[in-house]
Amino acid sequence: MTARPADAPEEAIPGSYTLDSKLAGALGGRTAQAIERAFGYVTVGELLAHYPRRYALRGELTALASLPLDENVTLVAEVIEVRVREMRQRRGSIVEAKISDGTGVLTLTFFNQRWRENDLRPGRRGIFAGKVGDYRGNRQLAHPDYELFDDEVPIEVGDAAAKRWAEAPIAIYPATSTLASWQLAKSIALLLDGLGRVDDPLPASVRENRGLLAHRDALERVHRPEREPDWKAARRTLRFTEAFVLQSALLERRAALRARHALARRPAPGGLLERFDAALPFALTGDQEQVGAEIAHDLGEPVPMNRLVQGEVGSGKTVVALRAMLAVADSGGQSALLAPTEVLAAQHLRSIAKMLGPELSAELIPTLLTGQLPAAERKKALLRAAAGQSRLVVGTHALLGDTVTFADLGLVVVDEQHRFGVEQREALRLKGAEPPHVLVLTATPIPRTVAMTVFGDLDVSTIAELPAGRAGIESQVVPLAIRPAWRPRVWERLAEEVALGRQGFVVCPAIETRVAEDDGAEPVPGETEGAGPVASVASVLAELGEHPRFAELRVAPLHGRMSAEEKDRTMRAFAAGELDVLVSTTVIEVGVDVPNASVMVVVDADRFGVSQLHQLRGRVGRGAVPGLCLLVTGAPPNSLALQRVEAVAATLDGFELARVDLELRQEGDVLGAMQSGGRSSLKLLRVVRDGEIIADARAEAEAILEVDPTLEGHPALAAAVRRRLDDEASGYLSKG
Repeated sequence: MTARPADAPEEAIPGSYTLDSKLAGALGGRTAQAIERAFGYVTVGELLAHYPRRYALRGELTALASLPLDENVTLVAEVIEVRVREMRQRRGSIVEAKISDGTGVLTLTFFNQRWRENDLRPGRRGIFAGKVGDYRGNRQLAHPDYELFDDEVPIEVGDAAAKRWAEAPIAIYPATSTLASWQLAKSIALLLDGLGRVDDPLPASVRENRGLLAHRDALERVHRPEREPDWKAARRTLRFTEAFVLQSALLERRAALRARHALARRPAPGGLLERFDAALPFALTGDQEQVGAEIAHDLGEPVPMNRLVQGEVGSGKTVVALRAMLAVADSGGQSALLAPTEVLAAQHLRSIAKMLGPELSAELIPTLLTGQLPAAERKKALLRAAAGQSRLVVGTHALLGDTVTFADLGLVVVDEQHRFGVEQREALRLKGAEPPHVLVLTATPIPRTVAMTVFGDLDVSTIAELPAGRAGIESQVVPLAIRPAWRPRVWERLAEEVALGRQGFVVCPAIETRVAEDDGAEPVPGETEGAGPVASVASVLAELGEHPRFAELRVAPLHGRMSAEEKDRTMRAFAAGELDVLVSTTVIEVGVDVPNASVMVVVDADRFGVSQLHQLRGRVGRGAVPGLCLLVTGAPPNSLALQRVEAVAATLDGFELARVDLELRQEGDVLGAMQSGGRSSLKLLRVVRDGEIIADARAEAEAILEVDPTLEGHPALAAAVRRRLDDEASGYLSKG
């Protein structure tokens, strides 16, 4: 049996710890450091919120045939055979133990550990953990960790103690290669033994109306259930509590923002906005007018606007944002537009200048400010912003720098919110003498439950209607695993479009082979990672260079390693029709507007997320020229990766795709905030499944915050909100 943490106290004294106690004091320094390295947890409350991934029974076996290769697994199985053999090539022995689930067999391999032969006796059951490997066609775990069930417990028919022992669920935790599930279980048990009184973040009336457990009881039952109904009741309580605390945090932030004073920004009669509207060469859509009215109302109030505008690809969010900037400029204020990439910032500046026309541009002096501007241009841009000469400043993260100041910052516009966080919004907001209004834009449609969960501190507006005159986009999957001969036809089809006087994009997930893009690529974890060489800008350029149809065509690369000047020059040339094909990474994902571009080829499309593919596709079909999107993939038939790509091809409805994306990701971190493999931003809550719970929790939180906006009368809830915000360090609430 695995011992308790080596440097932990022999036993915990009840009442020794609170949820805010440090793990080092409770478990010992070495154990606490191991847990912090693995999961980032430093307090008792954080580790107690590391809930079991599933529960096993001592009489239950795991289906070994379904175990994925190269993944860390934890399973329940029975030892069926043990043997020791001498190594041929060098001195020493190998212990091989075979474990079974009754149908499949897995081999455990240990080098120079003969004592395992006596430990792993046939007939013994236990929990085994390790990485699944393959040796000569057989699945194995090399040097796995394990904990055998105590076979001294009497298992006699009718014995009540034995029955309880056999039926007690075993908590299986998300673990790592250095921290096994049962090691976490023993640390958590020690914390529970020493945990004192826990104040309940749920008001008694909320808890009682829903038949939920007290928080201390829920923690006990989720980690140490005696029966299946225990952990089910605990998870139900903790899931609602998580939603309630999260919504309270978002609503408290919203209330704090609304408590500030802002300058009302109303357009002047006959002013800049009226002149702009009069010169518009097209009519606004109904959605654009509706959202424009909502923004105008917010800007006219002495309370900071905090609004999210979500809109389909190509729905005209930029026009809506520009009209808001003009309303602010009418009142003498400035606007700052924060874009995620230099390519997009430069594109925004060109689009804004074009829409304004020469007369309004001369009055407003739209200015670009990015990190790669030459020193002289950067100094000029900084002076224009500081003096108030430029009333529209467009930039990247460079806008957040300490040297950037504004004379009267009235509006902050954040484009592609999922690339930024609350901290960036706040950094820009603080550059205003009075709190500026904030407008957040996203072209990634957001299901209602995600909007409530990620953007609960924002008012949400939606532009679903597309402007008239769009020719539309046809999408096709090119499944190379099934039809490898189709690849040459992809390049033929691209060349045919160029022969008609049109232009095309080819998008790859990497710059060079095995070098991932660093300015926007979003490789999808799971099925296709590491599955063969990744298509790159370099490899595709070489392939097109050998194709006879491309010998006379003007083909150029675009990627994040190029300087800002090189990227801008390339995009300008492409927009002017001086280039035929752009071979790019995802730097062209958003905002790039070239109406003559008719073809989008996405190579290794399965390596991108659903929303990212939808964004890429939106770069074509933006004018009178019909768009064609070819999604090239080598994903195996019936795989989840291929399903993702097929889902994108099946519909142009971004809101439908957002729903499909949630369903396909299932238990993944749908918020995108913690894709790196660290802590998931949600513990038990899942937005794809728990929409009703989130809505219910939000309604209860709203009722409380309306009466008690600072939570002064709800200290336990205030403490839970503080822990939540500290725990996620804004990473959760910041990223969408």
